[in-house]
Amino acid sequence: MNIEQYLPVILFILVGVGVGVAPQLLGFLLGPRRPDEAKNSPYECGFEAFEDARMKFDVRYYLVAILFILFDLEIAFLFPWAVSLREVGMPGFLAIMLFLGILVVGFAYEWKKGALDWE
Repeated sequence: MNIEQYLPVILFILVGVGVGVAPQLLGFLLGPRRPDEAKNSPYECGFEAFEDARMKFDVRYYLVAILFILFDLEIAFLFPWAVSLREVGMPGFLAIMLFLGILVVGFAYEWKKGALDWE
């Protein structure tokens, strides 16, 4: 193994870290420091909190989050499948149809349970 083979990966990592850290560092070093009561006060969505931070959330928030994760992952699996459809042939097509069928059953279950109904 030659270290030159890893140079693009190392360069990619360094550029990624630089893009993430440099703006924060510049903002910290060059930004104005004029704290006042409004900037230092805790807030939630632009107004004062009116309940305890440990209040219970409705389970529908979690169900919608699970739905988002499921369908986000579905799309992540569909792109490589669509690109390689000719190579995987009919067995690959049937496998993805089974995968989509399972996701549709889960979506129907969530819908029937009322996870998508908002009051």
